[in-house]
Amino acid sequence: MLNARFFALAITICYLDLTQATGQTLAPNGKAKVAGWKPSRSNDGHPDLQGYWTNNTATPLQRPDGAREFLTPDELKARAGGQAVQNRNNPFPNLFGIVGGDARYVMRRTSIITDPSDGKIPPLTPEAQTKYDADREQHRLHYLNGPEEMTTFERCLVVVTSGPPMLPTAYNNNYQIVQTRDYVMIMTEMMHDVRIIPLDGRPHDGIRQWMGDSRGHWEGATLVVETTSFNGKRGYFGPLLFNGDDLKRHDEQMRVIERFTRTTPEILLYQFLVNDPGTYTKPWSGEIEMHAQNGPIVEYACHEGNQAMELILGGARADEKAAAEGGPKKAQ
Repeated sequence: MLNARFFALAITICYLDLTQATGQTLAPNGKAKVAGWKPSRSNDGHPDLQGYWTNNTATPLQRPDGAREFLTPDELKARAGGQAVQNRNNPFPNLFGIVGGDARYVMRRTSIITDPSDGKIPPLTPEAQTKYDADREQHRLHYLNGPEEMTTFERCLVVVTSGPPMLPTAYNNNYQIVQTRDYVMIMTEMMHDVRIIPLDGRPHDGIRQWMGDSRGHWEGATLVVETTSFNGKRGYFGPLLFNGDDLKRHDEQMRVIERFTRTTPEILLYQFLVNDPGTYTKPWSGEIEMHAQNGPIVEYACHEGNQAMELILGGARADEKAAAEGGPKKAQ
């Protein structure tokens, strides 16, 4: 999947002119605020969350060993300035080593995860670890047997940016939010996945889906979304791609609570809680400052251009045929 379309689109996203917040201060907990600012209201009186947003961040999902919970103001300024220089020189800084290929934004927090207090995803349960190890071994031994053995990202089915929770990955961490009185729509650039979230109080329908079944309501200035009914086939919550880590499945009983709060003209604070007792030893939560950007979002054509998977599997069949005929391998 590392093809010309991948890099062309990634370069486009990397050089988008993302608007920086102005007049901004940092509260002790690391959240950005603007003194006296209040969000505009939609026709039904709720805060207007509409627009284009990115959760592209240089802040890692999990806190590095030995790091403090927050950067000092001087550290934040130095890190943000250094990252900006790095981006000008290289559109793919540490592409697969950090959360966000175009690492333009740095939060004061040193990890997206806020709880547990060490800033790390809790361990898997023994049962989940056993299943994960078996899945990894199956993937290692039979990766080229057919598309079913390949990861959900390689198959263009779903990726971690789609959520919930909506976590950034190597590139294309962009979203569009459209809001009405009865619904909120969140379109993800990657896989062009769309979540349509009812706000009318209807119960969950129980139909299991890749991104679950979401229901929303307002708590003051915050949109709260609860998602259940996952299909249990999605992969690992993490920043890396193409390494089989999305074989770590979450459980069908996973429940995710998301909170969206407009804190400045340019920042939408996104908070989440993951409760998945069938996978993790305890719940975990986090937050990301999503930044406003200029739209529109460019179409992400994964299925339409996913020739790499066909070529990989075709090469494997050619190898097998050559081996059966006693000749040299034709593909690598």
